[in-house]
Amino acid sequence: MAPQFGDGKPYPYLQSQFSEQSGRFSPDGRWIAYVSNESGRNEVYVQAFPLSGAKHPISSGGGTEPQWRSDGSELFYVAGDRNLIAVPVKLGANFEAGVPTALFPIALGSTTARWTYAVSSDGKRVLMNKASGEMSPITVVLNWAAGLSQSQ
Repeated sequence: MAPQFGDGKPYPYLQSQFSEQSGRFSPDGRWIAYVSNESGRNEVYVQAFPLSGAKHPISSGGGTEPQWRSDGSELFYVAGDRNLIAVPVKLGANFEAGVPTALFPIALGSTTARWTYAVSSDGKRVLMNKASGEMSPITVVLNWAAGLSQSQ
């Protein structure tokens, strides 16, 4: 963490013998979703910011790439079976997670991007990375308005 007040000296948020990564602040800034391998595989957890000791496991069959919906009502992640999962959550002084719902499978292909998806602010659309060899070609038509006037 790099505080913007006081002495501004950076400090680690979590420090353990496990690998913790991909931390994302909740929209209200009170919670951090992150990935840890403390169970023996990558799983998604949520903890308060600053740390208070309570840890909330979110995934149970593997999980990576946690992302919050912009209003804080959902937390998304990629499950071990490569499905995109949505979990309803309640933020505030306490954190509550609802029942996870599998939305659809995410095909990774050969992409090397760190984040394979992005969720729209309302949580209704998902943008996904896809390797260029797996995409249909795109045709771009320039000056298309001129072609309309000639055909009439």
